[in-house]
Amino acid sequence: MGILTEAMKQVIEEQRLGFVATACPDGTPNFSPKGTTAVCDDDHLIFADICSPATIANLRANPAIEINVVNVFGRSGYRFKGVAEILSDGQGFEQAIAFYKSRGSVTVISGKRRINAAVLVRVEQARPLISPAYDSGEDEEQITTRMKAYFDGVLARRNPALMRKAKTA
Repeated sequence: MGILTEAMKQVIEEQRLGFVATACPDGTPNFSPKGTTAVCDDDHLIFADICSPATIANLRANPAIEINVVNVFGRSGYRFKGVAEILSDGQGFEQAIAFYKSRGSVTVISGKRRINAAVLVRVEQARPLISPAYDSGEDEEQITTRMKAYFDGVLARRNPALMRKAKTA
């Protein structure tokens, strides 16, 4: 059995958006969202480099990485620390492209490959990420209900017609 539990895998597969932290050459952090974050196997995560030149440059110099995946409604998730390997050609890269195609990802636009590279992360440490919102005694269902109402309100303020349409559907 690997480091990734079934609960971790579920959150990653449901959310798909990982927040990736790398270190810049001057030691400052680089934090970048990756909407292609996925489970590769029991010990590895993967994400695609679609438009991530700073992340890739940082990983070439220092492969240390952390990925946070959070359920914004449930206010919980996981932190994954590990070592990244950049796959930009060869069999590993082609397997990554096939993996994303099998998930329904658009890998080519107007005849041009959309994915520049894939980043395979060997997870060395995984820890829960839990909001202080739970300190109030609310459970996940209560927090999810509250956060959903909050985001529904945000959407309604941004686009009232969209919310009216959603309510009538």
